[in-house]
Amino acid sequence: MATANTEYKDQLRQLAELMLAVSGESVTLMKKNAPEQALMLKRQDEWGLYLEFLKIMFNMTDRLAALHIPLKDQMDFMNGLEDAVTQQLKNALEPAFGHQADQMEIMLTIGAAVAESRQSYEQYKFLVTEESKAKNEMFRDFGEKIAQVLGAPGNSRLSSAAALCAGAIVPAISAVLQGQTPPAADATHKASASIADPLDTKGPTGQEIKLISLMSSVSGEEVETRWGLHPRFREDLTPDELQQLTKLLNRVAKIVGERYAAVAFSDEWASWHKAGHA
Repeated sequence: MATANTEYKDQLRQLAELMLAVSGESVTLMKKNAPEQALMLKRQDEWGLYLEFLKIMFNMTDRLAALHIPLKDQMDFMNGLEDAVTQQLKNALEPAFGHQADQMEIMLTIGAAVAESRQSYEQYKFLVTEESKAKNEMFRDFGEKIAQVLGAPGNSRLSSAAALCAGAIVPAISAVLQGQTPPAADATHKASASIADPLDTKGPTGQEIKLISLMSSVSGEEVETRWGLHPRFREDLTPDELQQLTKLLNRVAKIVGERYAAVAFSDEWASWHKAGHA
């Protein structure tokens, strides 16, 4: 594994730090969103929750590495990441356990997590940088698994939050793989900026999650206005709520579309086009 241990040494260290930090923050968020279940969590249950987040992050990193690491280096790179995570985890546990932290046990634990990650998630075929049905299914299944570990199976609120945690790390991992990452702590903050209660609107500006989108576009003499919902938000709605929201958004789309058409075909709009300001 010479290549993974030399050429990609800094990237592997940064990825390991990022994955462990975001996994820890994700566990904290899950406990915050399920305070009653958190009180009943045993230490081994919380450790299991932490490992579930590590598994999904190994999978996401593996998918992203395929886009940024040469094919001949990819296997060594992922083996190197496994070693880096093992070392970082040992370093993290030493303050609590001292030198009694068993290196071999940690290595076996991380190795098992990687193997289980492949067994659980490699069946989903999708390009990680694009939205797809398979990608949504994987995140949904992961979210349901987290809710189950927390002792709240079927809790869509927890499932959605867990899925957001898993997806939020993708831009930070991509940055590391491209060699454009800031320090690990800053990357962790960026990755976790979207890790929030899906329905929490009290966060500071810049940390909101887009639940509803509405867009108008013009093509020739036709104007099209369409709206969409965040897939996790849609799943949280009851059929009656979805019906009411659909009716309301259709009305909003009609109003916005008519107004957009009036502006799009005005003399002022035409002058903007001539000036190059579409």
